[in-house]
Amino acid sequence: MSKDISTIAMNIKKYRDKLGVSQDKLSKLAGVTLHTLTKIETGATTDPRIETLKKIAKGLNVSVDDLIKS
Repeated sequence: MSKDISTIAMNIKKYRDKLGVSQDKLSKLAGVTLHTLTKIETGATTDPRIETLKKIAKGLNVSVDDLIKS
């Protein structure tokens, strides 16, 4: 897993845990499939689409910048 993808994955999990929601709940809040969210959060997807990250950020009530910063 590259450093950038690892950072995104860790930040999604951090903010998801902070909200106290499961991957399934976040996928519904964000309007993305559970499969997509799981692949991003585990680092299995090496190049997530910016539109997908925008949806996830919105579901977490954070900015895309929050997801990508170290």
